[in-house]
Amino acid sequence: MEFENRLQDRRQWSIGDGCSMSKVLELLSTKTAFQVVRELFFGTTRFEDFVERIATSAPAVSRALKQLETAGIVERVPYQEPGQRARDEYRLTGAGEDFLPVFMALVQWGDAYLQDGSAKLAFVDADTGRAVGVRVTTDTGAPGKRSADIRVQRAAPSRRHT
Repeated sequence: MEFENRLQDRRQWSIGDGCSMSKVLELLSTKTAFQVVRELFFGTTRFEDFVERIATSAPAVSRALKQLETAGIVERVPYQEPGQRARDEYRLTGAGEDFLPVFMALVQWGDAYLQDGSAKLAFVDADTGRAVGVRVTTDTGAPGKRSADIRVQRAAPSRRHT
């Protein structure tokens, strides 16, 4: 990546606490938190199923779910089986759904560099069966951008997603 002229002297500026990547990593700072997000994308919604599928302790899953709920990634939705007490299940919020490209990019990278060339899962379009993947593009859809093709510049103020 190259930097626009006014950002080229890296000693003159710092992202500091404003680094979005650092904030995401802090939010998903445990393996359990990442696994909970994975399971949410795969359709897991109930607490006991998270514990079983992730094969970790209930307290670890509880902490991860609370952290993700506080951050607005998941929400609790009440449900009640006949003859049972009311409970909550967990669903991705809009912000959680917006994490899909990040999730898929991590899987793609892991498949390419950590799985000895054998992917465990394939993502395909539900309607066409064609492969679905993540790649860096311009806002017009020009494909295949690499880090050398990208310039870093100060961002214009934007509105936060809700």
